[in-house]
Amino acid sequence: MKGPEVRAEAIVLGVVDYGDSDRVVTLLTRERGKVPAFAAGARKSRRRFAGALEPFTRLGVRLSEGKGELFFLSSCEVLAAHAGLREDLARIGHAGYAAELCRELCREREPHPDLFDLLAGYLAGLCDRPARSEDLLAFELGALRHAGFSPRFSTCAMCGADVAGGAVFDPAHGGVLCSACAPFAQHGSVRAAAPALAAALALHASAPFALPDSADPRALGQARALVRTFSRNVIGKRLRALDFLEQIGVEG
Repeated sequence: MKGPEVRAEAIVLGVVDYGDSDRVVTLLTRERGKVPAFAAGARKSRRRFAGALEPFTRLGVRLSEGKGELFFLSSCEVLAAHAGLREDLARIGHAGYAAELCRELCREREPHPDLFDLLAGYLAGLCDRPARSEDLLAFELGALRHAGFSPRFSTCAMCGADVAGGAVFDPAHGGVLCSACAPFAQHGSVRAAAPALAAALALHASAPFALPDSADPRALGQARALVRTFSRNVIGKRLRALDFLEQIGVEG
């Protein structure tokens, strides 16, 4: 039995075919957070869904709550198809990483409107801008922050003291450790050079597409390694989208 119908704004994070004609769609909605939705006949119905249920598409949806975890997707309207980001593999790879990161960071039915806005803005920006590693990293740090996780790059994650110069970066403790706390670092900690921490701090304070092209590539690469180590510790696994980025020869 279906519950009352609700309207929501949503971004398609993933799609799985079910049976001969149906689909299960993972949506990030502004109003309800991450929700799985059952789209009956989606693979055959041109009138109801008309190819709208594709990853990264921004939709206006009508949902009805079912008995279990699934919602029922009654209908949808395309608000932004984001066709521009599908024009090259790098954009597709970066969009895929952003969508998978949001899917893994969010619990079901836990609203994160700021995260929704961040993802919507990032996908829209990818439509007419090159896919840059620093933009994806700025998005990743913003997504971590809006989901309730935020690594420390300038103050000790254990005692709060200012950290100057190079330091130990400990994902398990949430960021850099000062020299006094470094002996308590957990397995998986790494040394972080001062330029890498400075680059990570700049990314942390910026929005996607805001950093200039003149940023130091080496420092950005080291900052990327720190952020990815932190994200993996939070999520508990490596994101599959990284495999695709490696296959197409694009740094994430």
